[in-house]
Amino acid sequence: MFQSKPASQNSAVTERIAFFLVPKFSMIAFTAALEALRLANRLSGKALYAWHVISRDGQPVEASNGLQLMAEHGIDALERFPTVILCSGIDAHLYRDDTVFARFRRLARQHTEIGALCTGSHILARAGLLGGYRCTIHWENLGSFTEEFPDIEVSSELFEVDRDRFTCAGGIAAADLMLHAIASRHGQELAAAVSEQFILDRIRDPHDPQRVPLRARIGIGHPKLIEVVSHMEANQEEPLAYEELARRVGLSRRQLERLFRRYLKTTPGHYYLKLRLTRARLLLMQTTMPVIDVALASGFVSASHFSKCYRDFHGRTPREERRLLEAALGTEPESRGQLKLEISGAGSR
Repeated sequence: MFQSKPASQNSAVTERIAFFLVPKFSMIAFTAALEALRLANRLSGKALYAWHVISRDGQPVEASNGLQLMAEHGIDALERFPTVILCSGIDAHLYRDDTVFARFRRLARQHTEIGALCTGSHILARAGLLGGYRCTIHWENLGSFTEEFPDIEVSSELFEVDRDRFTCAGGIAAADLMLHAIASRHGQELAAAVSEQFILDRIRDPHDPQRVPLRARIGIGHPKLIEVVSHMEANQEEPLAYEELARRVGLSRRQLERLFRRYLKTTPGHYYLKLRLTRARLLLMQTTMPVIDVALASGFVSASHFSKCYRDFHGRTPREERRLLEAALGTEPESRGQLKLEISGAGSR
């Protein structure tokens, strides 16, 4: 899909792509990818791409927005396609289906080109298909993915293409991924025309940031404040002291405190704590890490201090947070612990 070919081959061969949907898949990522291909066909006047929707059992699949999408075939049909794209969304870190994992490993052995949209990297990693490959994932899942699969090379790029694997951050980044594929096979002019149909002002580079710039996120333009918050976001596992933060931006501790109170109506310490507790909640919700490991990964050296801070901020303890998640998913702590062992094994293959 991403390899350039002679123009004669590009125009003569229709690329056949299977979209494999798992429950709670991201509708926006799926449609962004598919619509880019549809528009490429329409604007070129040729059947450059053909796509089919596959589910495990051939039955409809419910997206994260509650809508159901009809599937054309069950999982056995995947072997008919040279390119298979796995689409997932919410709770992909909990997805476990040995039949699906085995089938995707078989596809990999047959040199099928395998991709993943949004959180699909979690599922490919658990199936053992990202070892030795670069990948990316939605920014909200980046920290939990890194903790779960420390040996896999994951980036914060919009998308990654590494030999016969490709992944993207989800959302509109799925369109960027497909625009890159269209440009690789059929030229930049067609990709630009598709981008215009999307009302996109440009085709984004994979190195463009996933997140809205910090200046826009916090609504403040003060350069030193932005620099301090940037240091905080980059150092959550081992938080920096007030004095070190101030030194890095050329301020005194008192000046730093005044800056936060004036623009953010809080103290540097409280703002930093909020960042770390937000990270902790994502790790609790998106991984099977023990609570003490979540505490350490969020910059807390004491489990009791972590629990108190978490309860004060989120209104419940970390363990209560986990129990609520387990109740919602109908899983027991023991089964989640077993899942962690199996995930670790898959990720190391």
